[in-house]
Amino acid sequence: MSQEQKVALVTGASRGMGRAIAVALAKGGHEVGINFSRSREQAEGAAQLVRACGRRALLVQADVSHDGEVRAMVDACIAEFGSLDTLVNNAGTTIDTPPEDLDGLLPEAWDRVFAVNVRGLFQVTRAALPWLRQSAVGNVVNMASIAGLRPSAQPFPYAASKAAVVNLTKTLARQLAPQVRVNAVAPGWVTGEWMEHTLGDNYQRLMDRRATHTPMGQVATPEDVAAVVVSLVEANRLVTGEVLVVDGGYSAST
Repeated sequence: MSQEQKVALVTGASRGMGRAIAVALAKGGHEVGINFSRSREQAEGAAQLVRACGRRALLVQADVSHDGEVRAMVDACIAEFGSLDTLVNNAGTTIDTPPEDLDGLLPEAWDRVFAVNVRGLFQVTRAALPWLRQSAVGNVVNMASIAGLRPSAQPFPYAASKAAVVNLTKTLARQLAPQVRVNAVAPGWVTGEWMEHTLGDNYQRLMDRRATHTPMGQVATPEDVAAVVVSLVEANRLVTGEVLVVDGGYSAST
């Protein structure tokens, strides 16, 4: 194993922001563990993109809400790469129940969102921690959302789970310093499958409208978010416990 090797594990990396983050880290010289829960074909596509950057990719299937699968995932990454420097907790889920439908929100739906978005994040971080502590540059980047920072039209459990991610980020940053830095990225609206599913047939119209109300004149792309993640990983050695918003200034001006 080269002393210069850099290794990252990205959860939920088969598509969207997770895939963009995996590729951006590979371009920055990281070997990448690509976690997925169900979408193996899409995960293989992400792995091909990582390998096209000249880096190794390992596909690891695991539901982050299951601690046993999480620990096996981390073990597989260590067996393949021998070390771990960066963890990106990107795996997440939501539901379709709108916030105005309080009676339609089932307890099991609420619990599933929190199991993945909050407990899953904690479990992956805990499993990876011994290896992150051995790294000279150990760091964690959690994917939050502007929905966790201010009221939004997102389903209640999703918004509440992202608020919990913000709190966990700050609490873990204090607890794990100085060996491991912990930060979060909070995207606004991002182009791609997640918002296509959320907005349905109104996707393009509503995305265009959001862009017109955004100071920077556009909504973010997965690559925009990935660039911020890589910056936190590579260029901010004294930044920890912070939440970086990536929404073109929308939430700061409305």
